[in-house]
Amino acid sequence: MIKPDLTVNFAGIAMKNPVTVASGTFGYGSEYAAYLDLNRLGAIVVKGISMDPVMGNPLPRTHETRSGMMNAIGLQNPGYAEFVSDYMPFLRTLDVPLIVNVWGRTIEQYEAVVRAFDVLDGVAGLELNVSCPNIKQGGNLFGTNLDLFREVVDAARKQTQLPLIVKLSPNVADITAFAKAAESCGADGLSLINTLPALAIDVETGRPILGNGTGGLSGPAIHPVAVKLVWEAAKSVSIPVMGMGGIDEVNDALEFLIVGASAVAVGTATFRDPRTVLRIIDGIEAYMQRHEYASLSEVIGTVDMNR
Repeated sequence: MIKPDLTVNFAGIAMKNPVTVASGTFGYGSEYAAYLDLNRLGAIVVKGISMDPVMGNPLPRTHETRSGMMNAIGLQNPGYAEFVSDYMPFLRTLDVPLIVNVWGRTIEQYEAVVRAFDVLDGVAGLELNVSCPNIKQGGNLFGTNLDLFREVVDAARKQTQLPLIVKLSPNVADITAFAKAAESCGADGLSLINTLPALAIDVETGRPILGNGTGGLSGPAIHPVAVKLVWEAAKSVSIPVMGMGGIDEVNDALEFLIVGASAVAVGTATFRDPRTVLRIIDGIEAYMQRHEYASLSEVIGTVDMNR
């Protein structure tokens, strides 16, 4: 049996397979090194980094739901300098592309962190986080206002020669408007979706369970929503799209590829089973062998919406 070619060039980043991890669900890589061979991943996307350290939201920050998980971490991170000193030495030892998720509360903060990473050795690309729903400033504010969205993507684009992937918010009326805007501002790729705003109440106290009040819902509950939005975004632009949202089994990942995603990211499932990402890689290869597909191009974007 011929071994299928799983390689993909995503937004200028050469990946040995189309499977990576969703930012915010895999720490900075080293936390999972004891559980799986990180070099088998298509890429590693680290937790969001801002220029300065951020403490994040008050506890509790996570809540398990019947079919997913809510979180309101608030993009806690050590800041650029500590990330470089504490995490980059390990990440540079890996034979896997590193994509850094970056964010700010103002356009100037986005520019500063993008500019800093642009000259840092060992970074393959940047994912611009304009879609986190769990911070009071920045994040989703930029991701849901088309004018601000254009402004921040354009500003970031001017600060780096690295591949720039823009992570879209699902909380908009028309995802294609934001996809097209990112492309027109020079983005090399898109990733979607981020979490959906959610609220859980402690019925004994009548108060929100999460310390932040509201949070972002992820996991299997949001998967069909994500597939629809990835399908809409992928057919509206020429740049590649990375699909994420509720990938738990290989068929979840295949759905994203079939509707037009060129790569996929595993998120919440990692918390339950850190090796989920490897199961997805192996499952895609087995699927391609079963269907006698030689390359991923024979899978990507093959959806037939006629019934």
